[in-house]
Amino acid sequence: MSVALASQLREGTKKSHTMAENTGFVSCFLKGVVDKNSYRTLVADLYFVYSAMEEEILGLRNHPIVGLIAFEQLNRRDALEKDLIYYFGSKWREEIKPSGPAQIYISRLHEIALTEPELLVGHHYTRYLGDLSGGQILKTIAQKAMELNDNDGLNFYEFDTIHDEKAFKNTYKAAMNNLPINQAIADRIIEEANYAFKLNMNMFRELEGNLVAAIGKILFSFLTRRQRTGSTEVLPV
Repeated sequence: MSVALASQLREGTKKSHTMAENTGFVSCFLKGVVDKNSYRTLVADLYFVYSAMEEEILGLRNHPIVGLIAFEQLNRRDALEKDLIYYFGSKWREEIKPSGPAQIYISRLHEIALTEPELLVGHHYTRYLGDLSGGQILKTIAQKAMELNDNDGLNFYEFDTIHDEKAFKNTYKAAMNNLPINQAIADRIIEEANYAFKLNMNMFRELEGNLVAAIGKILFSFLTRRQRTGSTEVLPV
């Protein structure tokens, strides 16, 4: 037995998706306001989250449900390691640790892998399909905002082994729709996907304090320069 899980997930997480886009950090990001320190903290948090998820999914590769969506082409840990070297240097492992919200996220992944592994499908959909769908747009924004060259610090958005994004997404959705689940399990997966959005939003909100501080520094520097020079320059919007 199977259900149309892909379309149900899309419809069932629309509200959460909109809420995530409206968090201060993501809203600023989409407008091209990206603080490098906040961004590298996010990269570190994502490294810990993806490491946990990919560890659990690899361990469940023979699971009758989870194993069917364990596409190695989507794995992000290695790409994130390259980005961490760029942002933190060769000793990045000594420099980073998960934030409080990231640790809660990680704990949840490990918990359900033991108790209800099929719920990992909701987390998998929320993170990987979002990364694949919006990756190039977000990469362009980050690259311009932080004045980065090529893939410097942006390997996270590159899926080197996926050459046809549209075809792959169709394959992924077909796999979701063919999972051997009933509607009750589908409902639990959708519920968990919404919780995954909440966990991501909590990580974003943790970064907002750093972003506000960075914007404050820019504004202070601008006003100080304007006062010192007597300039009538206006702050760019």
